[in-house]
Amino acid sequence: MNSHRRIAHLDMDAFFASVELRHYPMLRGQPVVVGGRRVDRPVEQADGSLRFARLRDYVGRGVITTSTYEARALGVFSGMGLMKAAQLAPDAILLPANFDAYRDYSRRFKAAVASVAPVIEDRGIDEIYIDLSGIAEDSLPLARRIKQAVLAATGLTCSIGITPNKLLAKIASDLDKPDGITILGHEDVPTRIWPLAARKINGIGPKAAERLRAMGVDTVGQLAAVAESELVRRFGASTGSWLWRAARGIDERPLVTERDPKSVSRESTFERDLDVGLDRAALSEAFTGLCARVADDLARKGLVARTIGIKLRFADFSTVTRDLTLAEPLADARAIRQAAGQCLKRIALGKRIRLLGVRAAGLQPPPATPVPVAVQAELQLF
Repeated sequence: MNSHRRIAHLDMDAFFASVELRHYPMLRGQPVVVGGRRVDRPVEQADGSLRFARLRDYVGRGVITTSTYEARALGVFSGMGLMKAAQLAPDAILLPANFDAYRDYSRRFKAAVASVAPVIEDRGIDEIYIDLSGIAEDSLPLARRIKQAVLAATGLTCSIGITPNKLLAKIASDLDKPDGITILGHEDVPTRIWPLAARKINGIGPKAAERLRAMGVDTVGQLAAVAESELVRRFGASTGSWLWRAARGIDERPLVTERDPKSVSRESTFERDLDVGLDRAALSEAFTGLCARVADDLARKGLVARTIGIKLRFADFSTVTRDLTLAEPLADARAIRQAAGQCLKRIALGKRIRLLGVRAAGLQPPPATPVPVAVQAELQLF
């Protein structure tokens, strides 16, 4: 083990909800849920005040994107269906997601961190790993300086865990939320990590947790007490050895500071299952919009795609995908729609559609000489 590594995991506190509270400060201290993009935005009243939607009024299949800590205290968490959440917190404020704002704040907080500690692994819109090993500053004042930079750039708080590796840092950043700083060494694993639920280890999902529970393993400490040979026997060589090491806080993974994207995709789950005949206009609009968003993603990354694919999930939850590899790469929204339409022709559309997705893969830099796009008549499948 490299005892000289110092890795931080920074996690923004209730990020989407916190961004919304920047826009609507009058909602601070109240249970607020973000989700259901079709929900009407707050409506301005005659007296200048805003009328907000309530969770009890929601009807549909949307899920919670995030919630404030006040809403979480009522049992309402991200990933939960909005209809189920309404039973627990009917008076909670419901806001539609605003991903343009979230991406803006994400760029701001990452730039702020980079001004203090530039070696960063981007893990998503609201979290990053930071390698602090080369910075000659004690961990506590350094963490405070990073948090202050984030606050100054965004007005938002974050929580930071600083440990010898990524696995422990990810766990540590969650221990003192919100607005927390947790600094741990390997010597702290028995007292701070072993009492936690095994699910707190990033990588142990519901199925693995259920298998561990059947072995009598509920906590990280109980997992650490299981012989490596037994874990290998039950989970296989790779997973079994990883579980044994993870329970002891062992993780030598480096930070990945640059990534080559393999694909970009966009998808939409509909509020109700759509019929290809009766809801043709809505499906067509959604299909065109997804293609446009994939084209925007490609443009931002400066890439073109050789493969276009689609994904359909039907009302019975069966899922079908189709891909088309092209002779020449493309990035234009209309050309993406045409290629995706060719994929669509290869799927029997006899059932109502629950989810629609569009994917671009085989990504590469654009050719030096742009390839002319042959525009054909639009397919009218929907």
